[in-house]
Order: sequence, then C-alpha cells, then structure tokens
Amino acid sequence: MRRAMMFMVVMALGGCDDMSVQPKQKVYSPLVGPAKVPSGTVEYHDMPAQAPPVTLALLERGQERFRIYCTPCHSELGDGNGMVVQRGFPPPPSYHIDRLRQAPVRHFYDVIANGYGAMYSFAERVQPVDRWAIAAYLRALQRSQHATLSDLPADQQGALQ
Repeated sequence: MRRAMMFMVVMALGGCDDMSVQPKQKVYSPLVGPAKVPSGTVEYHDMPAQAPPVTLALLERGQERFRIYCTPCHSELGDGNGMVVQRGFPPPPSYHIDRLRQAPVRHFYDVIANGYGAMYSFAERVQPVDRWAIAAYLRALQRSQHATLSDLPADQQGALQ
C-alpha cells in the first residue's frame, strides 16, 4: 500500500510541467494597434484651463448630464431632495443656499471631478467637457430660483407687469 501511495505521488509530481514554457497567444500583432484618437477628444484627467463660453447647446448638454448623474441625489430642482435621499441617504446641500450661489463655477467642476463630503468622484464617469456643461447648467438652475424682474430685458418686463 505504501509503494502504491509513493507511486501515485511520483506520478502526480511528474505530471506537472513548467507553465512558463507553454505556448502563448501574442497580445498585439504588428498589423493591429490602438485606434486613432479623434480630434478634439479630452482625456479624463486633462482639465481645460477655463470654462467654455456659455451657449444654449452647452446648457442643454449640462441639463441632460445633470439629469443622468445628479438628480438621483440632488433632484431636478437642485434642492438636495432626490430619490436616493427619499430612500434614507443623507441629503446633499441645496444648490440654492448662499454659499453655493456665491461659489465660483470652478468649484462645481472640481466637486464633480474629486467628490466632496459623502459625494464620491465622478471623474471616471463624467468627462471634463461635460463637467463644465453641468456647472453651467447649475448656474442657470440657481438663477431660475432667484431671478428678479430687473434681470429681464426692458421689453419683456412690460409683458409680466
């Protein structure tokens, strides 16, 4: 019985081979390489030096991205009462408090990129161009809740009085 066990151990060890000499598939062939990067593409960790000019297209893109990424916590109104909060998570601050209304636009860009408090970083989810778009939309959202009659052009003020 002992000889049989020794024979089995020797056979098991003899069946093992050095895995480093096994054939391997080549990772890249010389004919296939990485795709060309389209012009105008911004990498995740590259930050534009300044905010782009605010246009209607930028605000619409910001609204779209805000609805995708931000409304679960911040809500459509930006008051910090989103669906996640209604399910028991701690509420984020309202965008309509004085501290955030007076914060520079870059603050919102940086919070999206790096996170703040309980909010985690969205750097891998939201590209830099979209961060600027969301920040611009936040300014429009803040303005919509705190607009005054004097903010309208004179010809449109008469229509509201």
